[in-house]
Amino acid sequence: MKLTKIDFYIIKRFLGAFLLALGLFTVIIIVFDLSEKIDEFMENSAPFSEVIFNYYVNWVPFLLNLFSPVFVFISVIFFTSKMAQKSEIVAILASGVSYRRLLVPYLISSIFLAVISFAMFAWIIPHTDKTRVVFENKYIRDRSHYTASQIKTQIAPGQIMSIGNFNFSDSAGYKISLEQVENGKLVSKLYAERLNWNPITEKWKLTKWWTREFIDGAEVLNKGSTLDTLIAFNPEDFFRKNDDVQMFNLRELDEMIAFEEMRGTGNTFFYTTEKYKRFAMPFAMIILTMIGVTVASKKSRGGIGLNLGVGLLISFTFLMVFQFFIAYGSSGSLHPLFAVWIPNLIFASIAIVLYKFAQK
Repeated sequence: MKLTKIDFYIIKRFLGAFLLALGLFTVIIIVFDLSEKIDEFMENSAPFSEVIFNYYVNWVPFLLNLFSPVFVFISVIFFTSKMAQKSEIVAILASGVSYRRLLVPYLISSIFLAVISFAMFAWIIPHTDKTRVVFENKYIRDRSHYTASQIKTQIAPGQIMSIGNFNFSDSAGYKISLEQVENGKLVSKLYAERLNWNPITEKWKLTKWWTREFIDGAEVLNKGSTLDTLIAFNPEDFFRKNDDVQMFNLRELDEMIAFEEMRGTGNTFFYTTEKYKRFAMPFAMIILTMIGVTVASKKSRGGIGLNLGVGLLISFTFLMVFQFFIAYGSSGSLHPLFAVWIPNLIFASIAIVLYKFAQK
């Protein structure tokens, strides 16, 4: 199928309106976020260059990409309504172009943006977002009060760790035990009064430690005052924020899912939902584009304002429905795959109904 001048005209209007929406919302996002966090930046002496290049340059693209289906929808509503008000849509249809053929440039543009959005979700944002997390940990988040108590988890196959209390501010834990189990039998057990994390060597220092090893039915005891050793867990594992999940690419997400399954913490639902969401959100851009065309292609007495109002209502309804099901998927109340695709199926059905009643 050969693209015509009309196709390129619509594609140009589509992408232009989308870039305009991104630009406007970028300014709004930065202004509101800066007004909220400027005191924290100043109190923690965050350099201006790091605020711009380490924080906003990495955080704003994530936020824009997260809401890109809404920006696409509003863009389609805006420029299509203007075309309808100028009777351009009627003229195109009157020239012999079918309504289905009219949708082709919209479909091409939305698929193009969906591919870019998926690439952003899957690889680009995870690569850049690590810098944003480091900045927030240094200048925004007060992690001095982060503590965890009565920790019991599997840190590796057959290794069960228990900690009475752990304080993130000094990376110190108390009353630790580490059990090694093979074939359902206890092979060894390590105790320590205190452990400290060394971020340089990435090793743990145990204080007042002793071990029990079971060899050929005999128990062997060892003890000492201090011991530097490798234990397969990092303090960040206990205090990672849910917002930091975007710094994992698809491969790292799979590793986190496998890690959480091994630990048995129940966080697998959260990470699995995040993984499926990265595939579902780009498809939402295509679905909302089709809805936007059918809503805005008919000339109305209310003009652009009425169509924009309807568009905002539909877009925010989509966001609420999507977040509603995401919450159920993250908690495990609903299978993550169903949770992220049910909103798309609902709005795809709406798109089909609107298409059938659209101006032909």
